[in-house]
Formats: sequence, C-alpha cells, structure tokens
Amino acid sequence: MAKEQSGNYSLENIKNLSIAERILLVEEIWDSILSSTEEVPLSNDQKKELNSRFEAYKKNPDEIKPWNEIRNKIINKL
Repeated sequence: MAKEQSGNYSLENIKNLSIAERILLVEEIWDSILSSTEEVPLSNDQKKELNSRFEAYKKNPDEIKPWNEIRNKIINKL
C-alpha cells in the first residue's frame, strides 16, 4: 500500500490510494485496534445504537446480510 521505506504511512501517500485501498487500510487499522489487549469503552450513544440495531435484527432477522457481502458491494461501486 502506501507504506514508505521507513515503515510509516504518510497522509499524502494515503490520499493517493484508491478509495477501495483506503477502505481496506481502515479495516486493517480497525482490526489492529480490536486485537489490542486494551479495552475500548463504548460511549452511551454507541450503546444506544447497538441496542437499536439489535432490536431491529430481532424483528427482521432475515433482512441481515453478511459484512463481506456488504463490503464487496461497496467496493464494487467505487
């Protein structure tokens, strides 16, 4: 990707990536955050949103699509 020889990402190099590449980079960053040993607390707004989405899921479980399907649809539109 936009990795420089020093091993760091520069903002300018990241801006030069395609949108699909930037999405993949953000996913990699997010995965690295999730795999850290430190807990990332949720805000009250995030908890409310998760509860709202879970309630919507319980009402219509057949309307849920796997993340890979959604992600691929987004990337293919770019």
